[in-house]
Amino acid sequence: MFEIANITVLLLALLSLTFARADETAEVVLADVESGSTSTPCTATSVRKEWRTLSRDERADFIRAANCLARLPHTPDLEPTVFPSDIPPVNKSGSYYDDFIYIHMDLNMKIHYTGHFFPWHRWYINTYEMILRDKCGFQGLLPYWNWSMDATDFEGSDFWKDPDPVSGLGGWGDPHDDYAVKDGGLAGFPLSYPSPHILRRNFTLMPYLNSPWPWSTDPHFYGNNSFTIEEVSKMINGFTGDYIGLQTCLAKFQGSHNSLHFIVGGDLGGTCPWDAPSDCVPGPTFSVNDPIFFFHHAMVDKIWHDWQNRDLANFWQFGGGSVSVLEDWPQFQKYPTGAPPMMDLNTKIMTDGMFPEITVRDVMNTTGGYLCYVYQ
Repeated sequence: MFEIANITVLLLALLSLTFARADETAEVVLADVESGSTSTPCTATSVRKEWRTLSRDERADFIRAANCLARLPHTPDLEPTVFPSDIPPVNKSGSYYDDFIYIHMDLNMKIHYTGHFFPWHRWYINTYEMILRDKCGFQGLLPYWNWSMDATDFEGSDFWKDPDPVSGLGGWGDPHDDYAVKDGGLAGFPLSYPSPHILRRNFTLMPYLNSPWPWSTDPHFYGNNSFTIEEVSKMINGFTGDYIGLQTCLAKFQGSHNSLHFIVGGDLGGTCPWDAPSDCVPGPTFSVNDPIFFFHHAMVDKIWHDWQNRDLANFWQFGGGSVSVLEDWPQFQKYPTGAPPMMDLNTKIMTDGMFPEITVRDVMNTTGGYLCYVYQ
């Protein structure tokens, strides 16, 4: 057992950190003390970096691998389990990337507004990094997108100003061609859902104008106001010991998670292509179509990671229900992170047959064995 003095030193080290990540050694040791875990920590911790800090070669490696995955054939390993009525059937002529998107489509109502939100998406983006590496020779690490840096001028941010066909993400889409992205390394990126089309982006500063009340309390709300540096800091440095509070703040209807999706619009915003069938249902199901989804959710994961490591009281905090009640306002007010049955650390993370199932516990510690990364 650790001596009290040693634990105190480590705890003070954690408490002294705010926006930055915790010391890696203290992070692993304190997490294991709190959970009683006997798992062996990872020994070669990777460091995820912000997209704009990567070298041109590192950015080019990601662009190449993303395009590679979108051109690999469909896998029969995909076995949907939910079969919601608002998505099309599996397109067997689609790509492996389309199959990976389909997991998110099929499980949409299981992984949003429930306790699955943080851990499932942590598993999902880590798995994307893994399959880029295993199937397309990706040499790097999944970057994150610190969108708080872009909040003051989102449309004109330098994030959108790299048209390089090898290393650039490209910018906004062409309004005369269904907002299709025409520059950068993702121009012409092929997609199968909700119907065959190429990648689209459509800047929308006030994305809630047609959203339903009372979920949308201010239809004229500027989406970028939800993900400023100040708002991100409030999330990381607040909600001590309150996992439900953190998720409720970040993932609420007009919170930073949704606003980023909707302000980018197009595929990330879940809008149907112009020539989609009349029964196309817009929504978060196919928002994974744009590879920057993974940068966005790496930032969501970073906020959770930094909050976890800010205070020992946060690290193993977990809660929420397994049933989304988003469409029932009175129930949603009571259960913003899911109604009963309630989840716990032993709850399985659903993978629709494409990957082995693990548990929530397995993804709680990013340096705990199954995962092996921190954020810069």
